[in-house]
Amino acid sequence: MRDRRFAAAVLLLVTIVGVSCGAFSQGVAEASGQSTVNMVLSYLDSVATYIGKGLVGLLNLIADGRISTDLEEPLGYLGLITGLLFVFAIIQAARKVIWIAIGVGWALLVIRVVLDALKA
Repeated sequence: MRDRRFAAAVLLLVTIVGVSCGAFSQGVAEASGQSTVNMVLSYLDSVATYIGKGLVGLLNLIADGRISTDLEEPLGYLGLITGLLFVFAIIQAARKVIWIAIGVGWALLVIRVVLDALKA
């Protein structure tokens, strides 16, 4: 049962990475002068930006618009990493380390949000 979960997680990861890299490597990188690595990193940055904008929008609904837009990038990356945590939650090896990092990140971000909300 555990081997099947591990195999399913690895297959999902390989599929996601393969599709992403395959989409970037179809001549777009060569035409624009960017390498595939830069394209993948730009894609991840865009995803994190959209996640961050969504989370800041939700927080502003709760805090009456007092949350700074400076939090979009850190919230986005933390949200992206949290999503990756859920993908890799099946794999037992690195789960405790990732949970600790995520917990510290969320705690620091909550402190920053509270300070921003109380600032006004």
